Amino acid sequence: MEMGATKVWGEVGRWLVIALIQLAKAVLRMFLLIWFKAGLQTSPPIVPLNRETQVQPPDGEHSHSSQEQSYVGKRSNRVVRTLQNTPSLHSRHWGAPQKQERWEQQHQEELNVTPTPLGLQETIAESLYIARPLLHLLSLGLWGQRSWKPWLLSGVVDVTSLSLLSDRKGLTRRERLELRRRTILLLYYLLRSPFYDRFSEARILFLLQLLADHVPGTGLVTRPLMDYLPAWQKIYFYNWG
Repeated sequence: MEMGATKVWGEVGRWLVIALIQLAKAVLRMFLLIWFKAGLQTSPPIVPLNRETQVQPPDGEHSHSSQEQSYVGKRSNRVVRTLQNTPSLHSRHWGAPQKQERWEQQHQEELNVTPTPLGLQETIAESLYIARPLLHLLSLGLWGQRSWKPWLLSGVVDVTSLSLLSDRKGLTRRERLELRRRTILLLYYLLRSPFYDRFSEARILFLLQLLADHVPGTGLVTRPLMDYLPAWQKIYFYNWG
């Protein structure tokens, strides 16, 4: 949508679309946080569907059939699936039936787990994380794209949000993974302007050129990447969204 708006309406239309998208995302996320008590919002927000479990029989039949589908070697104690009960290729898995059952049970529990209730501090931290794109866009409008203030303000908000959530105990597995993902995404600040224009660009291009010239085969990846980086920098949602 951003690139389409740029082509049709120019820079004014581009920034208008960016602002509307970020405003809609922030409003909906705040609604989930405050009204529905959705807790720490993960990405992706819904656990990916495991399609293999959709073709499995009911629990009673599954437990009965899993015993018939496996054979335990007398000397090796290795679990082997019998040939007559081998499933079709598209639904076949290569682990032992017991391991598959445990994985399916864990996945089902993850689907049914309730969000961890957030206290006042955690709610403030999550609100800061949700509001950060709007604060960044507002600061861009006030100080311009070449100013360091939007970059610094966005970084301070992200770090503050993570520090307020870092001491939280009792988070679910997906919530802990989300905090880890947000921490890793802080590396994006090395690729965001104006830090990228002032410090990172020359070093990254030098490293890519060094790999392309001295490591056989890497030029197939690094040279197109060097050509792509300037275009990537111009798209807001590639490095800030």
